[in-house]
Amino acid sequence: MTKSPSAVHGTFSIARELPHATERVYAAWSEPKAKAAWFSGPSGQWTPLEREMDFRVGGRERARGRWTSGVVTDFQAHYLDIVPLRRIVYAYNMHVDEKKISVSLATIQLETLGPKRTRMTVTEQGAFLDGYDDAGSRERGTGGLMDALTKSLES
Repeated sequence: MTKSPSAVHGTFSIARELPHATERVYAAWSEPKAKAAWFSGPSGQWTPLEREMDFRVGGRERARGRWTSGVVTDFQAHYLDIVPLRRIVYAYNMHVDEKKISVSLATIQLETLGPKRTRMTVTEQGAFLDGYDDAGSRERGTGGLMDALTKSLES
């Protein structure tokens, strides 16, 4: 880790076509119980310690948990823009063991392709702080979360 303050930037987008109505996909993002079903670390590897969600413009979300290694991760978000069934924009800080490692802007866009078909595009713009080397792990982690979201919609 470097001693002087620094920021390295990264951007990625992940698009998925889902065989579900836009209302159902939106609910997976906007309803606390539905989001808790997929927005977490892998089962058996991550234990939730704190979870809260106030889904509205100006609202906040937090998901804090401990990995089996003992490392604690803490996702702290602030909702900036919500267009029901179309767009969600939030900024979030990511902490590892109390150290802030990144600040990001996430945009979720939903496009109805048919009665039971939705294109979901997640775009993140991140600033990785003070020597934290992401090496693509955020994009891989977000891809894993999109897989978990997809699986949660199937149940």
